[in-house]
Amino acid sequence: MCIDNKETMPFQAKFTEDELLTYFKQFGSDISAENVKSAAAHLGVKVQSVTKRMNKISRLQKVGRGKWCLTANEILKAYEAPAATKPAPETRSYVPSKNAEFVPFGNYSPLKKIIQSKMFYPAFITGLSGNGKTLSVEQACAMLNRELIRVNITIETDEDDLLGGFRLVNGDTVWHNGPVIEALERGAILLLDEIDLASNKILCLQSILEGNGVFLKKIGRYVRPTAGFNVIATANTKGKGSDDGRFIGTNVLNEAFLERFPVTFEQDYPSASTETRILINNGCDKDFADNLIKWAGVIRKTFFDGGVDEVITTRRLVHITQAYTIFGDKLTAIKNCVARFDDDTKNSFLDLYTKVDAGEELLDNEQTTEVE
Repeated sequence: MCIDNKETMPFQAKFTEDELLTYFKQFGSDISAENVKSAAAHLGVKVQSVTKRMNKISRLQKVGRGKWCLTANEILKAYEAPAATKPAPETRSYVPSKNAEFVPFGNYSPLKKIIQSKMFYPAFITGLSGNGKTLSVEQACAMLNRELIRVNITIETDEDDLLGGFRLVNGDTVWHNGPVIEALERGAILLLDEIDLASNKILCLQSILEGNGVFLKKIGRYVRPTAGFNVIATANTKGKGSDDGRFIGTNVLNEAFLERFPVTFEQDYPSASTETRILINNGCDKDFADNLIKWAGVIRKTFFDGGVDEVITTRRLVHITQAYTIFGDKLTAIKNCVARFDDDTKNSFLDLYTKVDAGEELLDNEQTTEVE
């Protein structure tokens, strides 16, 4: 009787050590039990298969129950690997383009002096929406040929968004600098736009706002600021929240964070003559520009007196000018650009413009009544 002796085949792993380590690098240096389960699902194997393999990898150290740590050398390998999608630094420029329609006003001059000095001197700019806060910073950098890196802040913005983190690129886990690190290393101006929308996660910038560098704990690297680096923040509030509820989503910022801005600029709307120049530069004829400025002035006065809840910003006046260029009719342009307001406000604004356009003389009390 012949019995076939089946040879015991050696176990064939369904994944390699490098595949496992590559997957783990996206989590930084600390590997948790949840990360292990995620790796098992990703590789299509049992959790026990992953943990057994992990126990044999010298580059992984077990530091507790369900906790492992990648060695510093392994993390640095991920950092040093080039990102396939990242262009060479010398080919990039973050200098904003000059805006031919821009008219300097408000805090443009002191901002330009701060940027020109190349001193580290953070500035906080506060003011109503649409009055040129961000544009002034951009154009000051454009005029001085200074690089500007702008970050739009939201409640979700965190350390990974600002400082950087590991990204999966073509199957490889690669460290990518965040915009703050880019600005630090390039000696650029860092613009934190709408900073009052931030949560306390923004406190990761504390040391940077002191003029120091920052330690990137995920890769064990300290980044120092290059000469010329500075931080400018814009906000609709002063970081104390919006009492009237106009700017929903704004938060009360940490006092220690605000204290690190040595200067605060309050940005108002431009004067009538400056605003007229802005509209003319954007293609508006003089008569229409004069009427729009007079109309906006009445509405703003009523707004600040508490008579209406909405206001016509400089940005909206530019939108109306552009709409007039497109549609060729003044009232149509205005109607389309104020349609975002409720019907009562929209109709009162349109009614007021017809009176201004007709050349009616409006006394202060009458102006307020008409808008209300």
